[in-house]
Amino acid sequence: MLPSGLLRQHSSALSGIMRLLDILAVAMGGTLAFGLRFGEWPPHPNYHIAVLLGSLLTIVVFSRFGMYHSWRGKSRLFQLRMITVSWLSVLLFLIVIAFMTKTSATFSRQWLAIWGITTWSFLLLFRLALAQILRVMRKQGWNHRRIVIVGAGNLGRDVAKRIQEAAWTGLDIIAFIDDDEQLYGTHINGIKVKCSIPELCALIETEDIDEVWLALPFPAEHRIKEILHDLRHSTLTIRFVPDIFGFRLINHSIAEIAGLPILNLTDSPMQGINRFIKALEDKTLAFVILLFASPVMVWCAIGVKRSSPGPVFYRQERVSWNGKPFNMLKFRSMPIEAEKESGAVWAKSGENRATEFGSMLRRTSLDELPQFINVLKGDMSIVGPRPERPVFVEKFKDEIPLYMQKHLVKAGITGWAQINGWRGDTDLNKRIEYDLHYIEHWSLWFDLKIIILTISKVFVGKNAY
Repeated sequence: MLPSGLLRQHSSALSGIMRLLDILAVAMGGTLAFGLRFGEWPPHPNYHIAVLLGSLLTIVVFSRFGMYHSWRGKSRLFQLRMITVSWLSVLLFLIVIAFMTKTSATFSRQWLAIWGITTWSFLLLFRLALAQILRVMRKQGWNHRRIVIVGAGNLGRDVAKRIQEAAWTGLDIIAFIDDDEQLYGTHINGIKVKCSIPELCALIETEDIDEVWLALPFPAEHRIKEILHDLRHSTLTIRFVPDIFGFRLINHSIAEIAGLPILNLTDSPMQGINRFIKALEDKTLAFVILLFASPVMVWCAIGVKRSSPGPVFYRQERVSWNGKPFNMLKFRSMPIEAEKESGAVWAKSGENRATEFGSMLRRTSLDELPQFINVLKGDMSIVGPRPERPVFVEKFKDEIPLYMQKHLVKAGITGWAQINGWRGDTDLNKRIEYDLHYIEHWSLWFDLKIIILTISKVFVGKNAY
């Protein structure tokens, strides 16, 4: 068992090892890519400079993404996602730098593509190997942290259960501490319940405790202060688990503003580097899609003009990020007088307001193609919750729980709800549930998955009308 001081030193050393492994992965990937592309050795000087710059950017960008913090308790899928997004961000920065310095022509695009793949593979391999080594060492009793949970209520039990289910994290729960005398001496999930703070102090002295986790409800603020006062001479790590599991959290996180610790219960994921990545994704894909879809869009425009008199595009006010209204573009699928008497109505299966050509556009979702123009303008994203008209937003915000939280990100052409079948005249509660899941779990990888699934699901969706 390592003392707490040595554990902190170990954590710092481990972070340094991870940085060295990342630099090694970038260098090995670039060198291997040069050999595969040109069959020469050694690489040309300008490629050495590119690899060196890539290594420096990797340290900076990876630090920004929290890649050198402790990943204890994180799943392998989470690690894969973070490595992928972080490395793609480094490549994007390198491309932008090459473009701005007008040096992009001096590098092979094939080399860049191979470098991206080989380095990603090395990054993943090194991280997984290091994680496996640490797991084996923890199973042998090395680098374990012995913790005591203060609070044997629902919150404390939930915390203990999650820790026990992730035994590979190396966290050992020694005991519960609780003021309820009826629980004294009992066992909860194999963990003994002890009573009173003096017993906690004795445990710290005799059991070599590394951490104390406070899992008490918000009304117990005075008790938390008492515990902190009693432990004021202790040098061990004290963690507070806020009682927020009963809340519907959206992209929750901990931040520091003006020196104050802030717990974000609801926040947009589109902050900082995420906002840049999302914008770059939207602009690039929208431009490419519009370029390749232009012949189809011309055909659609001709069909709309021939189906009924009126403009090609139908402009409709919708609500997007932060509740901001914008004019969403569609190919017109109805006669221009269709809503003159009825006003704004919810689209339903079996309605006959659309023209014959317009019905075909709706069934195939081709009427949505002009919205990529909205994406280029910055009104929408390719992936996000579908936007709604202001009149329906006012109606649903009081009827559907957390309805307005969907506006924490830009509205999208497609989304997680749509590819799961919640499109058109379907259950709004379920649709919002899927929209909030998307916002809470947003990532570039998630967006690409939705785009791929959209091609096979939404364009032939049964709820498109």
